[in-house]
Amino acid sequence: MAGPRLVVVSNRVAMAEPGGKSTGGLAVGILAALKRTGGIWFGWSGEVTEERPSAAEIVHSRDITYGTLDLARQDYDQYYNGFANRVLWPLFHYRPGLIDFQRSDFSGYLRVNEQFARHLAPLLKSGDVVWVHDYHLIALGAALRELGVEQPIGFFLHTPFPAAEVLRILPPHAKLMRALCSYDLVGFQTENDLSGFRDYITRCADGQVLASGEVAAFGRRLHAAAFPIGIDVDAIAEQAAESADGRQMNRLRESLGERALILGVDRLDYSKGLLQRFKACERLLEMFPETRGRVTYMQIAPPTRSEVPEYLHIRRSLEAAAGHINGRFAEFDWTPVRYLNKSFNQRTLTGFLRAARVALVTPLRDGMNLVAKEYVAAQDPTDPGVLVLSCLAGSARELEDAVLVNPLDIDGVAEAIHDALAMPLEERVARWDAMMATLRRNDITTWRDSFVAALAEAAAARHA
Repeated sequence: MAGPRLVVVSNRVAMAEPGGKSTGGLAVGILAALKRTGGIWFGWSGEVTEERPSAAEIVHSRDITYGTLDLARQDYDQYYNGFANRVLWPLFHYRPGLIDFQRSDFSGYLRVNEQFARHLAPLLKSGDVVWVHDYHLIALGAALRELGVEQPIGFFLHTPFPAAEVLRILPPHAKLMRALCSYDLVGFQTENDLSGFRDYITRCADGQVLASGEVAAFGRRLHAAAFPIGIDVDAIAEQAAESADGRQMNRLRESLGERALILGVDRLDYSKGLLQRFKACERLLEMFPETRGRVTYMQIAPPTRSEVPEYLHIRRSLEAAAGHINGRFAEFDWTPVRYLNKSFNQRTLTGFLRAARVALVTPLRDGMNLVAKEYVAAQDPTDPGVLVLSCLAGSARELEDAVLVNPLDIDGVAEAIHDALAMPLEERVARWDAMMATLRRNDITTWRDSFVAALAEAAAARHA
């Protein structure tokens, strides 16, 4: 293994388990990076206890060391359910009406970031590169610096970064941004997100964006840039091809018969535009009667953050929507909507993606959305399906040859699905070829290498 040891910190740690449930884009990306460099993955264990832990649990597995920390009930309620998921998540996804800000939750957020720092610092070695992930841990870099950690520390935001005027809605926005500027490098998914950050620095923090690309604010200089996250293209393609003759795929094909599969795969979240997507599929059946009995829309939406009220609401709304559509259009031998509120392992999911004639990836706002990229990689090169993609997803910046839609335009999405179903093979192949070239150019290795190289450069500039 070449290069410095990588130390990854994220809210949750997902240990690699062959055949385990799909762990999402962040986990897949981190594991791919750590397998190539070796190092540590540190974060919350997922366990909630009555008392704060006195030590982190350390597990060694081949080239990766996993360090996990339990959360006390109060910390879980304030840091995770409170500030992270009822303030930062809706704020960063442009849903200020869903924000429930409490000062005590912000204090809990800072406290847990400090706990992470205290337990992580003793594990670090000289020459390590620390890579912190996502909105849960914005304050971790400042906490590590307070403990005297001098190693390069970078931060990558997987969600969107809001416009300056949206961010200013947050009462402690200045404290949060001061903490963010403690890193040597801050990475974003898209140039739009980077622009939002720079706009805040210049308009709200009396800072500057220098000609070198550095940002000067809160008495520090740091680098900020866009690093669109990629996938392991060949691994997804091989997995999808191998899954084609699996038991689950045979069951799916048998149940579909000659019908075309329209597929959605998302966490159960209000940012994903699922209710609008259900309405678009209902509108498809209204506007184009010839699709009735000839298509099946399958939505996989495993539950998440079930203790947050907004997530209970969206779950009930989707159950009602699926029942309404099926009650209106179903026949004795056909059900238009299959709504699966459960998880599948990665191998099965890639098989489903390959089988889908159309994939619907239509979030109202998304940092990147790797399902869009995984769908493209999973396709049969000789007979690829069509990606219908929200223009508000970060992946739309790269996958310009998808059928791009505004998820709020219900009729427009319905028409796009119809066009995708009727798209001739020659056009499907041409679009797929163009998108695959982009995926290979910006794969997971490129993402990791470009971020780590930029972090080393930023750290060297700080020491100089």
